[in-house]
Amino acid sequence: MSKKNSKWKLITLVAMIFMLCLPTIPAKTALASTTQPKREMRAVWISTVQNIDMKAGMTKEQYTVWTRQTLDKLKANKLNTVIYQVRPTNDAMYASDLAPWSSYITGKKQGTNPGYDPLTIMVEEAHKRGMELHAWMNPYRVTMPGQKLTDLAADNVARTNPNWVVKYGKQYYLNPGLPEVQNYLVDIVKELVANYDIDAIHMDDYFYPYKIANEAFPDQAAYKKYGASFKKVEDWRRDNVNQLVEKIYTAIKDTKPYVQYGISPFGVWRNKSLDKTGSDTRAGVNNYDDLFADVRTWIQNGTIDYITPQIYWSRTLAVAKYGTLLDWWSREVQTYAQTHPVQLYIGLADYKVGNDSDGAWKNKMELPNQIMANRSEQVAAKGQMHFSLRSIQNNKLGYATIVSQQLYNYTALTPDTPWLDDAVPNEPTFVQVTKEADGRQIKIIDENKTQPRKYVIYRFAGNKEGSYNDPQNIVDVIYNKNGITEFVDKTALAKRSYTYGITAVSATGVESKEAFVVKEDQ
Repeated sequence: MSKKNSKWKLITLVAMIFMLCLPTIPAKTALASTTQPKREMRAVWISTVQNIDMKAGMTKEQYTVWTRQTLDKLKANKLNTVIYQVRPTNDAMYASDLAPWSSYITGKKQGTNPGYDPLTIMVEEAHKRGMELHAWMNPYRVTMPGQKLTDLAADNVARTNPNWVVKYGKQYYLNPGLPEVQNYLVDIVKELVANYDIDAIHMDDYFYPYKIANEAFPDQAAYKKYGASFKKVEDWRRDNVNQLVEKIYTAIKDTKPYVQYGISPFGVWRNKSLDKTGSDTRAGVNNYDDLFADVRTWIQNGTIDYITPQIYWSRTLAVAKYGTLLDWWSREVQTYAQTHPVQLYIGLADYKVGNDSDGAWKNKMELPNQIMANRSEQVAAKGQMHFSLRSIQNNKLGYATIVSQQLYNYTALTPDTPWLDDAVPNEPTFVQVTKEADGRQIKIIDENKTQPRKYVIYRFAGNKEGSYNDPQNIVDVIYNKNGITEFVDKTALAKRSYTYGITAVSATGVESKEAFVVKEDQ
């Protein structure tokens, strides 16, 4: 054996060992990762309740720095949406005439003005990075466990209207059965949508509270007064939530028609043992019977634009397998979304990675493989939402690195909602590309009468256009700045020439059919 061949075999052996040590996704996954979807929801929940993802007591300057640093990292990892909790407990992380300032921004008594508007800053900074901002609100929750009503601000409606409030377990809630409560919550949404440039209103799974053993929810007086047409209190409760969902949807569309309404319910609608059309699961809780969240009705009636079931279980958990529920929810939106399409996104349990009694979560590939399952052709899922920011930042087992490097390594547009408005925008009227020391300065001038909400910047090597369907060619997505929008492509190489194509995207995500094209060598 010659020395040359020995050396080559040694190099080959070392390379093989190195490859075996790398985290890899299955062959099907690896193939899919190179053909990523051009549109995919990649969102993260930023939870402010009990300061889970955001510390209290920051000054405006500190909060702005935190927001920028947080969003910069999310943007670098190719996430495209933040779901910011703006109403954790009948309070507000924004300036409101209807709810007091949240204690979770100042760390002081509820109602204390922080001296700045956290939501304004979050919206502006998200949009500067081409990221959507979904304002997350919890409708009925008034306190967290152990808090007293006297801990709340004096002008909190839970104190000014104590008859609106019920106590269940160790928490206080607004009574969902009262028309006054529904009207108040609708007004909250109207104010929020009217005053802030948000992309969606988002609610999670906290409607009627999770049941407490041997304790009845204290709404019998309201049922007696308002539920006469319902034989069962359970049916009345579901109708209360259905009414709220529909009224909020209508209020959003009456205020800004393009703003989406999404809900993230508990991951099981009903077990098959309770309903033959339910999922083949044995969950201890379900939406319909325990939380009175009649999710199927919302899908049927078109009173939501997207649904994000929290499928917070592994692919091997016998009582509620991830794949079983993914398939079930896919069939649900395909079967029942008749009024208009309803986008299906999946809530992922990032918080369980490396930190759960189910041993499957000790595998760093569990969550990445769930994302790949979402992308399979057999399901209707158009992306996922990660719970929550802190878990992504902690990156246990290195799972978030795998997601970033192998699954989110190209930019994706958020899914469109053409049922809200299917008008196709025109491409921008003029684009100028200038070589500069730090890349390419791109100036977009748009004199179209109907202005788009965003632009997509595509870049192709040389003097020919490539595919506008391949996300590898997307440099970035940016928000329109009143018709004159500037962007610096810092990844462009000084010695190369490129062809840029700039398309417009409407407020409902519809992309222009044509692009304004600039070829550098001309």
